[in-house]
Amino acid sequence: MAVKKAVFAGGCFWCMVKPFETQPGIFSVVSGYTGGHVPNPTYEQVTTGTTGHTEAVEIAYDPDIISYEQLVEIYWQQTDPTDALGQFADRGDSYRPVIYYGNEEEREIAEKSKQKLQDSGRFDKPIVTKIEPKSDFYPAEEYHQDYYRKNKVHYQLYREGSGRGGFLRKHWGDKKS
Repeated sequence: MAVKKAVFAGGCFWCMVKPFETQPGIFSVVSGYTGGHVPNPTYEQVTTGTTGHTEAVEIAYDPDIISYEQLVEIYWQQTDPTDALGQFADRGDSYRPVIYYGNEEEREIAEKSKQKLQDSGRFDKPIVTKIEPKSDFYPAEEYHQDYYRKNKVHYQLYREGSGRGGFLRKHWGDKKS
């Protein structure tokens, strides 16, 4: 069995775990930081906006059960791909939406998927999510891992209060909230 890893940034990583973790073929979803220039950053460092990192999730998956293309499709349905300056209530570079690719095939899949979404007319603004090469991924502190399970009430309040839940329902329907 082959294990592959995909990395996506879509705003607060708390809200990016559950949609992937609940899919068949997913071994783990780890919240963390990537894309920056500071090794082993802390949450406090990343939120200053000076490390270059984004909050992201690293997904370990079985490509025989779920494809990278399917993961990218799930990703779009968790973010506002028209907002390059953050996601929902979270603003700044550390919350920007990015698909991180590990090879040319993943880059092509992400680019084609982005163009398909743009052409679909689902959004009335341009799709601005970046597609960038993977870099070192650093797991976040333990209290950030599996946040939606450990802190169910706060997670749900945050997801709705940030505007994410309503936005996803508006653009993707009730099944995505």
